[in-house]
Amino acid sequence: MGAMSIWHWAIVIVVVALLFGGKGKISNLMGDAAKGIRAFRDGLKDDGKDTPAEGVSSLPRTEAEKDEVKR
Repeated sequence: MGAMSIWHWAIVIVVVALLFGGKGKISNLMGDAAKGIRAFRDGLKDDGKDTPAEGVSSLPRTEAEKDEVKR
């Protein structure tokens, strides 16, 4: 039970082959992650530019809201 059997070694070899095998799989994966992070940061930067000016709303204000703004 404590020793590594052939099945343990087979599983380890398969996992290592999946992670490190092939042509640059990990570098492609990291590049895609970096593109996603960059797109997220660009989205946060653009978020403030698309909002309407302060005090402008898409719906007309009620009398109670107008009174709140005056205070």
